[in-house]
Amino acid sequence: MSNPLLLRGSRAAAALIGRRRAGGTDGLPGVRPAVQRRFIIDTSYSTHFMDFKGSSIPSSMKKLVVTKLSQDFREAVTVRTVPVPTPGDAELLVRNRFVGINASDINYSAGRYDPSVKPPFGAGFEGIGEVVGLGLSASSRYTVGDTVAYFGSGGAFAEYTVIPAKEGVPVPCVKPEFLTLLVSGATAYIALKRLGDLAKGETVLVTAAAGGTGQFAVQFAKRAGCHVIGTCSSDEKAGFLKSIGCDRPINYSTEDLAKTLRKEYPKGVDVVYESVGGSVLELAVNSLANKGRLIVIGFISGYQTASGIAPFKGGTLPVKLLQKSASMRGFFLPHFIGDYKEALSSMMQMFAKGELVCEVDCGDMAEEGRFVGVESIFRAVDYMYAGRNLGKVVVEVAPPTADKSKL
Repeated sequence: MSNPLLLRGSRAAAALIGRRRAGGTDGLPGVRPAVQRRFIIDTSYSTHFMDFKGSSIPSSMKKLVVTKLSQDFREAVTVRTVPVPTPGDAELLVRNRFVGINASDINYSAGRYDPSVKPPFGAGFEGIGEVVGLGLSASSRYTVGDTVAYFGSGGAFAEYTVIPAKEGVPVPCVKPEFLTLLVSGATAYIALKRLGDLAKGETVLVTAAAGGTGQFAVQFAKRAGCHVIGTCSSDEKAGFLKSIGCDRPINYSTEDLAKTLRKEYPKGVDVVYESVGGSVLELAVNSLANKGRLIVIGFISGYQTASGIAPFKGGTLPVKLLQKSASMRGFFLPHFIGDYKEALSSMMQMFAKGELVCEVDCGDMAEEGRFVGVESIFRAVDYMYAGRNLGKVVVEVAPPTADKSKL
C-alpha cells in the first residue's frame, strides 16, 4: 500500500525519545547532546483497521456491479463478492448502513450519463454509515466511528464503499432520513429556488408528489407561500400529502387529472415541478398560466424503455410557450453543485428543528417485506418503478453492529 493509514486517537502513536545528556553532563561545554530518535510504528490497514469496536472488517464483501448496459436493472446488474477496498490517503472507508434508491439508477446502469464508461462499474449514488478506515490526510477531518453520508458517481450499492473525504457529509447519527436530503431534497430545493422563481400566492403543481423528491417540492413550495397541488396514485398518499401541507392532492387513479385542473384552476398554474414525462408532461404544458415556468427534473415513465424517453407530442410546444410567455427548463443536479452546500446546510437545519418531513420507505409494506441486504436492492428498484413507494425508497444494507447509542 502506498499510503500509511492513521487511526486518530490511537495510543499506538510513534514514540518520541527525548534528548539524552551524556553522563548527566547537561549543559557542560564540549559535550554534544544525543540526536533525537523516533520509533516508527506500522500503521498499515491490515494491522490497525481490521476491528471497529468489536466488529471485524471482513476481507470480502458483496457489491452490485453493472456488468451489461441495459435499462433493465436486473439484467444490467450482478451481485459480486469482491475484496473490501482500502482507502487511500485522502479517502474514507464507510461501512454502509443505508443506501438510497433513485429513478436515475436505471439511467446509470443503461450507460446514458457517460457513454465513455464501460462495464464493469459500481452502481448506486448515495449511502450513509460509519467510517471504519481512513487515510492519513483524511484523518485531519475524520476519525474511525464518525457517521457520514455521501453522494457520488457510483459504487454505493455495496457493504463497504471508499469515498473521497472531501465528499463526505458529517451527520449526527446514522438515520436513513438524512439520505433523503442528498439527492431528492437537494433537487427540489435548488430547482425551485434557481428555476422556479416562486412568489407568494402563486400556484405550484408537483407531479409524483408523494415520491422521494416530490415530498420536498411540496414542502418548499408551501414554505414560499404558494398554493400547492400534488398528484398521487392512492388515497393513502393523498392523506400524506395533506399532512405535509399540500392544498389539493389529486389521486389520478380516481380523478381525471386534466378535467380537475381545467375546472379548479381555469387560469392555469404558475409553476410545475415535473418528473413523470410523456402524457403528464403534455398536460403540464397545457396547464401553464401566463408567464408560467415548467421545471423538468426527470421523466421516469420512459426510463425503462430502450430510448429512455417517454413519447411526447411537442410539435406545438414553441407556439404554446410563446402564446403564454411561458418557459420550460431542465434541471440536472450535477450542473448546480455550486448551490449544493447551502442547500444541504439549510435542509439539515430545517430537519433538526422539526420543520421538514423526510419520509422514508424501507419496504415494510412490500410483499416480501423490508428491504435488507444488498440483494434486496433489486426488489427496491422494482418497488419504486411500480409506484408503490410513499417517500424516498431506502435499503438497509446491514443492521447496526456497534455503538447503538449513536443510532
